[in-house]
Amino acid sequence: MAALAMVFKLVESAQTRWRSVNAPHLVALVRAGAHFERGQLVERHDTVAA
Repeated sequence: MAALAMVFKLVESAQTRWRSVNAPHLVALVRAGAHFERGQLVERHDTVAA
């Protein structure tokens, strides 16, 4: 019971510093490994050098 209370207090204090998700439609892309730079999706175009 004491461990649960300690975890609750840790999460409660940490959530004041967490950033909220303001683009939930992009979460699937992030989970799939998409790369973003300055808020823009970066699409890789792999080129093969001859």
